Amino acid sequence: MTPRLRRLLAGAAAMTGVLMVLGVYTAAAGAGLTCAGRWPFCDGFLGLFPANWSSFLEWFHRLVAMLTGFLILGTTVQAWREGVAKGVRYALVVATVILPFQIVLGALTVTEYEWVILTAHYVVATSIFTAVVAAAARGLVDRGVPRIADAVRFALVGAPVMLVLAPHAFVSFGPTTQAVYYVVGLATYAALLAVTLWANAAHGPRADAYGRLRFVTAPASVVVLALLIAGRQVYGPVLELAHLGGTVLALVLVVGAAVLVRGGLPVPQAGELNDAD
Repeated sequence: MTPRLRRLLAGAAAMTGVLMVLGVYTAAAGAGLTCAGRWPFCDGFLGLFPANWSSFLEWFHRLVAMLTGFLILGTTVQAWREGVAKGVRYALVVATVILPFQIVLGALTVTEYEWVILTAHYVVATSIFTAVVAAAARGLVDRGVPRIADAVRFALVGAPVMLVLAPHAFVSFGPTTQAVYYVVGLATYAALLAVTLWANAAHGPRADAYGRLRFVTAPASVVVLALLIAGRQVYGPVLELAHLGGTVLALVLVVGAAVLVRGGLPVPQAGELNDAD
């Protein structure tokens, strides 16, 4: 894999995460409602220029969405041109194929703004994010071993922050808090997913140690993802308590991963870590 493609993969993953956080903030602020019933136009001069802060947020979100879509498409094309590992190419194809569905759902969140549509919009977004992050992680699998400990440590910082910012538990869950929560949550999820994929790539006599790590980080990543999907739909004491319990579970799993890493992971020898096609 060329350095150019690695940069494209990293950029696509980062841009997708930024787009998701921007979408959360836009929805939480109710900015999409400024364009309700007029999509793809909005308010302002000729319906093409923002008339106020709310419409600017909506338009800026659309601009970032367009740039991110083209970046994912270009990265997919480049990956196939280079003939990189199937895991990288197929993950990018998945992200590219479901992009049109995300565009349609994005339009519906403006014109309809119902919780089912909002949830579906975020589920598809997380699917795209997962696919792009997986592609980026697989692209770095040959460099994964020295990064595993750093990624676990990062998750160990992110998980407690998610606990503090858990919806309606300790702080007001307004637009800014939601944006910070999802920045930390998506970064934590990406770190756990990358560790899981890197650990999964280990084989040979040292695979057992990485298998134990994967046994912890895989469910941790699933729990964090579920928390992110459900986060904006948490209302009432029962859901708040359930979400808080899930966050505690994620933190416990991340601590378990940190304990395994602190105990020392054997470094695979040449040929013991690869991305199988």
